Amino acid sequence: MTAGMSQIRKRSRPYAFRRRLLSTVAMIGAVAANIAGTAPAAFAADVQSKQWYLDAMGAEQIWKTATGKGIKVAVIDSGVNSSTPSLKGQVQKGLDLTNVDGEATDDYDGHGTTMAELIAGTGNGGGLRGLAPDAEIIPFRISNDEFESKGKVNNWDVRDAIKAAADSDAQIISMSSGSDYWIAQDEEAVKYAQSKGKLFFAGVGNSAKKGNKRQYPASYAEVVGVAASGPDGKVADYSQHGDFVDIAAPGNDIPRWCDANFKRYCDGDGGTSAATAIASASAALIWSAHPDWTANQVLRVMFESAARAEGSKAGTLSNYLGHGVVRPGAHINRGLGKPGDPGLSPLTNTKVGGGSSGGDSSSASPAPSAPASSQAPKGGSESDAVVTGSSKSTDDGGQLGLIIGIGAAVVIAVGAFAVIRKRRSA
Repeated sequence: MTAGMSQIRKRSRPYAFRRRLLSTVAMIGAVAANIAGTAPAAFAADVQSKQWYLDAMGAEQIWKTATGKGIKVAVIDSGVNSSTPSLKGQVQKGLDLTNVDGEATDDYDGHGTTMAELIAGTGNGGGLRGLAPDAEIIPFRISNDEFESKGKVNNWDVRDAIKAAADSDAQIISMSSGSDYWIAQDEEAVKYAQSKGKLFFAGVGNSAKKGNKRQYPASYAEVVGVAASGPDGKVADYSQHGDFVDIAAPGNDIPRWCDANFKRYCDGDGGTSAATAIASASAALIWSAHPDWTANQVLRVMFESAARAEGSKAGTLSNYLGHGVVRPGAHINRGLGKPGDPGLSPLTNTKVGGGSSGGDSSSASPAPSAPASSQAPKGGSESDAVVTGSSKSTDDGGQLGLIIGIGAAVVIAVGAFAVIRKRRSA
């Protein structure tokens, strides 16, 4: 494990949010200075050169057709510093849900700002370039355990943030943190967001080697669970796996803001946090190319155009990749993927409000989920699972070539008296 990886893993285990007991029906547990520094141009150019996935995904070619313009992404995180060179003019006011003095644009550890730049950064001043550089960010600030020590916080900040995002004019919700615990109130908020026509992405977590526990909100049926892959063509060994994985996106070797001083970027793995941001940006690109589509149609095209193992059947799911690795250029440049029924969720196979302006959920009998075809690879651990660029046999019995390359073919918490809820940045 590299020094950079060690650093990010220490910071990614957090979002261990302590929550107090508020109900007997669900388990819950749960400023630093915001100095907008300017990254030196030479250093920042080096940072952009480390965003390997932009070239691999053919971003420059995609941007000739779609840049995310007209699409708003709600970022539920530590806040978003709207004053970094790469985000100036890209961030709306948003909402602080922590109940601690500050605004949604007061990022207390740099994580939320990194996610926002990966989605919609302009790259100005040499900062991180977003995959959807003309999208707009709406920040919704929630607390972590360290921030919680600064004062009395809102114990329902996640629920409230999801509901607020659902009521905003954001089409996409991106949440790069998670908890080990199912919480009824959070799940209801997620269902509400779906009924309002939102497309919700969340990281599946970075603890595959440490229990691989199911994470929420990624494991709620209405949320797109995002796994992480790397430039070596493999699923990241830390990326959690299971039937909660819906899609994968680049997460390894992606720079990040080091801290809330915003003076420099650090190397390391962005984890499923970064993967969630990149998946969200991919959706923004597709949606900006088809502004009249619903969330269901955008997601269906993402699933159908994703890079999957050779020989695997459409509709089958891998426990490591879900439907495959995001590949927005495959649709935008080559037309892969069909939008299908605007009101039918490709996640739950139920009729739901899919319009960007909302709509009530309607009931339908859910169809059986596609089988999770991917178990741990024979003779190896989860790190042997294959994503882009590898010729190893996958657990599906097929092989996956260089797919995102340019020009490629292309618990329930029964213990109601527990008082701690751990949340990690995904």
